Amino acid sequence: QVQLVESGGGLVQAGGSLRLSCAASGRTFMHYSVGWFRQAPGKEREFVAAIDWSGDSNTRYADSVKGRFTISRDNAKNTVYLQMNSLKPEDTAVYYCAATGFHGTYFRVGEYTYWGQGTQVTVSS
Repeated sequence: QVQLVESGGGLVQAGGSLRLSCAASGRTFMHYSVGWFRQAPGKEREFVAAIDWSGDSNTRYADSVKGRFTISRDNAKNTVYLQMNSLKPEDTAVYYCAATGFHGTYFRVGEYTYWGQGTQVTVSS
């Protein structure tokens, strides 16, 4: 069982940066692959980034965030990060982290077992 708690969201101007954190309980977090998703009002939840349990060398990004967002993990701290730079108003959404016990970088909502409650990110123009 893994419990996930996101933090770091907030209000930022376009062009600014935020770093989201996904803190996990459980002593075996290093064996979970993690993804970040987001959901804007009236829209479906969409994939943002994913990182394999093996570490920062195996990551995947949505085209809309590639080059602006970076996912990383610190297994010693049971935490996965999402560094978001050059933020745009269209990045406004609730951001969720999710975890799966399978090896890989998954981009479908249904491939993840555990979900956090989300953190709001608002980018003003």
